[in-house]
Amino acid sequence: MVSQLRSTREFLEESWVELQRVTWPDWPQLKNATLVVIGFCVLVALIIWIMDIASRFVIDLVMGFFGA
Repeated sequence: MVSQLRSTREFLEESWVELQRVTWPDWPQLKNATLVVIGFCVLVALIIWIMDIASRFVIDLVMGFFGA
């Protein structure tokens, strides 16, 4: 139990030291990165939506050949 508490404390201390080394982005960098991520998500959503429409069209076409 004591060794587990000691290792947990050591982990937290090392984590704090690492957080001090991090170069945090400023507000304009954060805003631009957020906009890029949102834009990329919208682009991927549009691609998936187009693929869904295309696959639905193909499935309806195939089902129409068999009278379903």
